[in-house]
Amino acid sequence: MTANSPVPSPMQGSPGAALSARSTGIRLGALFGPAIFGVTAAGVALPDVAAALHATPAGAAWVLTAHALALGVGTALSGRLSDTWGIKTTLLAGTVALLLGAALCLTAPNLGTLVAGRFVLAAGSGAMSSSALALAASSQPAARPRILAIFGATMAIFSAGATLAGGLVTDWIHWRGALVLPALSVLAVPFCLRMAAARPGSGKTPDLTGAGLLTVTAASLLLLVQSSALELGTGLTVLLAALLVLSAAGLALRVAREADGFVPRELATNGAFLRASLVGAGVYAGLFGAMYAVPQALVGGHGWSVLSVGAWLLPGAAVGAVASRAASRFTAGSGGNRLLAGTAAAAALVLGLVGVLPGGPVLIVTGASLGFASFAVTQVVTTGLMSTLIAPMRRGGAIALLNLSFFVGGGVGSALAGALAKNYALTTVLGFLALLPLLGAVVALTLPRPAPQEPAGQRPSVQGQPGPGEQSGPGEQSGPRAPGQQAANGQQADGRQADGPQSPAPQRATGR
Repeated sequence: MTANSPVPSPMQGSPGAALSARSTGIRLGALFGPAIFGVTAAGVALPDVAAALHATPAGAAWVLTAHALALGVGTALSGRLSDTWGIKTTLLAGTVALLLGAALCLTAPNLGTLVAGRFVLAAGSGAMSSSALALAASSQPAARPRILAIFGATMAIFSAGATLAGGLVTDWIHWRGALVLPALSVLAVPFCLRMAAARPGSGKTPDLTGAGLLTVTAASLLLLVQSSALELGTGLTVLLAALLVLSAAGLALRVAREADGFVPRELATNGAFLRASLVGAGVYAGLFGAMYAVPQALVGGHGWSVLSVGAWLLPGAAVGAVASRAASRFTAGSGGNRLLAGTAAAAALVLGLVGVLPGGPVLIVTGASLGFASFAVTQVVTTGLMSTLIAPMRRGGAIALLNLSFFVGGGVGSALAGALAKNYALTTVLGFLALLPLLGAVVALTLPRPAPQEPAGQRPSVQGQPGPGEQSGPGEQSGPRAPGQQAANGQQADGRQADGPQSPAPQRATGR
């Protein structure tokens, strides 16, 4: 079957005609992709923002900080709440937030209102991002690799084109237009509602205490790492540090007491999940940091225009598309972690060379392009891995929490780049940033092999039945099958016909 072969709609019981894997991947990529514009494309417009609203550089930086903060937290909250309320409700709420945030940004008379609008806008982007990831992870096992390939390629196009999009809109239209580009996700919502309707929520009451503790922990951490760029006073910085310690301790106690809270204990102690979080944080930190330093290095150090920078970064989309397609072939095998480690290590190597060699812009652009590739591969591999480890009706929250750690890593990377740029040349900063994707590459080699997935219709749920209001995805079961247990069609879990005494198939480690 080819990448555009018709496959059933990714969600069980989805009404209407079948969608191809290509169509599904593009729809979900278009739903998530504009969120990337919120940081990279908006960064191009910051000088115009500061000039128009009479703000200092530190004040204008809040335009990016508010977005990074609300996007990370919004993704985690929306993902967990979609497990309760259903993805369709999350999409509709996200649409309202995007439109409201865009309206505030387009009409804001001062910096404070603009920052508030960006916060609301990013919260809406978080809902879109978590919904797209949950739908991709809940697609049918047979179609999931192809969907993830197209999804990753679409994401690579958005990430590589963000600088160019920001420059074009800022120069040809208005700086306010560059700040509201994330609202483009709204255009993809009507094309995803049918898929979303097939993923209802469990109806369980959400753990609001755990949600609050997670929000405060993530917010205080992101603000603390950017305290230098935001020029926060010593007293406020100390207060943020204390708040971080207290909220993190409270969250840890909450996880210990509530096994099925906002951050499930099983997830918080899952070694594969924690290692995947560290991998993504390292890759995102390198990419976000590079996206801070690369345009400035090319514009200030080599005399390029912003539009030239954006145009030369576009080939990185092709690199990311090829890499994500290759990664999709390994989502059910053992090669995904090696491909992820390879792309992240390649990006780290080239960025490291930028820091130590007097190379020209070609080396800088190559490092950024490899960063786009590692970004796309990270999404494909980690989403595919979590899809085999997490029960279908819990995947939305799990993958949203995973991506929260990714966005926090990205915030750390951009903050680190900004702090280092005060004392070092931008090329040297890129050399320091190389350590972040290198860390991700090393940890990626320790990721487990995903559990095998069988085609739809061969694995009816016979053990670990979903709880009230829950259902398994197509061709999947909500709990692990015991060794040697027979499926309802008389086959073993590994697909062998069970017509006589057989020894159980060896089980692969998938988790801790």
